[in-house]
Amino acid sequence: MTLKQLVYITAVLVSLSACKVGKRYVQPELNLPENFRGDTLTYQQDTIAFAQVSWRDFFNDPQLIALIDTALVNNYDMRTALKNIEIANRNLRQNKLEYLPSVDGNIATVNRQFRSKDFYSNPSSKWYSESGEEAPDNLFQYQSQFSAGLEFSWELDIWGRIAHQQDALKSDFLDSYEAKNAIQTRLIADVAKGYFNLIMLDAQIEVAKRNLLLNDSTLRMIRLQYDAGEITALAIQQTESQRLVAASLIPELEKEIALQENALNVLIGEMPNVVTRGFKIDSLMNTENSITLGAPLEIIRNRPDIKRAEYALIAANAEMNLRQIMRYPQLSLSGVLGTNAMLPKNWYNIPGALLGGFAGGLTTPIFRNGRLKNQWEVAKIEREKTELELQKTVMEAVHEVSNAVITVEKQKEQIELTRRRVENSELAVRNASLLFMSDYATYLEVITAQSNALSSELALVDIRQKQLEAYVDLYRALGGGWQETTETVE
Repeated sequence: MTLKQLVYITAVLVSLSACKVGKRYVQPELNLPENFRGDTLTYQQDTIAFAQVSWRDFFNDPQLIALIDTALVNNYDMRTALKNIEIANRNLRQNKLEYLPSVDGNIATVNRQFRSKDFYSNPSSKWYSESGEEAPDNLFQYQSQFSAGLEFSWELDIWGRIAHQQDALKSDFLDSYEAKNAIQTRLIADVAKGYFNLIMLDAQIEVAKRNLLLNDSTLRMIRLQYDAGEITALAIQQTESQRLVAASLIPELEKEIALQENALNVLIGEMPNVVTRGFKIDSLMNTENSITLGAPLEIIRNRPDIKRAEYALIAANAEMNLRQIMRYPQLSLSGVLGTNAMLPKNWYNIPGALLGGFAGGLTTPIFRNGRLKNQWEVAKIEREKTELELQKTVMEAVHEVSNAVITVEKQKEQIELTRRRVENSELAVRNASLLFMSDYATYLEVITAQSNALSSELALVDIRQKQLEAYVDLYRALGGGWQETTETVE
């Protein structure tokens, strides 16, 4: 084959490589609503979509931010996700080299063929190939070959096989990146919730200790009246029982605090230790009214799980196209260039020892018992399943946001009612104490008022902590948590 013919054939084959076979990916219809159910936040000028708020701006407490920073560096799930990104990136970069031919170097090859000494009397005897210097005693040297050179092979991507593989590998890379983002959003939410629970437990133990002091004061007053003969020993016993209820809360809460600190240390990748606190429970988070939920369409570009579902669909689409390409003819080129001689002294005798060759191959499947067609049909069905999974993920995300919005709004009402309940119970404790000292109320009314005050204060702390968790759930449901900077909506 002349050089002109080779150039011509190569040009034709390269032009054929533009014929990419397969169905181009198009994002399916996701049937998103116009608004989230329960959304009472109206869009105004200079408002910011909730999901676009950086987590550093979302939380107020510097100690919480420090814990999250440590978790993002030390958490083992995060570190594993970063390794997965590195692997996917390497695979993607390697795929870009698939368009080039592969070349192998044959540095030096010495091949000797031997025949048995009775070859001529017994022609059916076998040949032998060895690399030794001397022929064995029962053999004589028949032929030697000394060669060196380069061999190449090149599969021409006529139907776009490599391009579709690149689509799949790119989807894998982006999926690994979004997997890291998903781990980060979950990790930030878990650290925040653990920290909020720790602050809540601190507030509850303060309530328990304060009520214990109040019970001690009441018990002293009851004992004075008992000594004066105004009440019976039953009053002391019941008041002491009420005091023990408040006292027993303290070791239980101390245990829960230690366990919560250990759980936080696991998340941030450190050994068990005391966790430093920052602000009180009322000042842990920014929840101004200048924040809007944004449109449901925005969760597609914000939520890592939706992005991962779409990348899986892109990969399934590429796999379907690859299965279709397997049914088409495949073209490949191969060649060799080097030297070859029968004697070592002639190894590099140029041009006499030059060896060169070029070949082209065309292979096409004819009959494979229907396997190739079946694999293509199955790949199409798998793609349809992946598309359904994407639509399901989007639907669940919308429901998750709606549930979080409703929870936040209803817990605002609960906090207001519980705050009024605490105020009322505190007033009842003061009035019961005054009435008891004036003989207008019994000790049972005092004990009951104090018990109600304790449960009301603990309930208020608990509902505040749940509201903070609800805001975190809403933030994560909208796709927030992986942004480092806040995007301003104009």
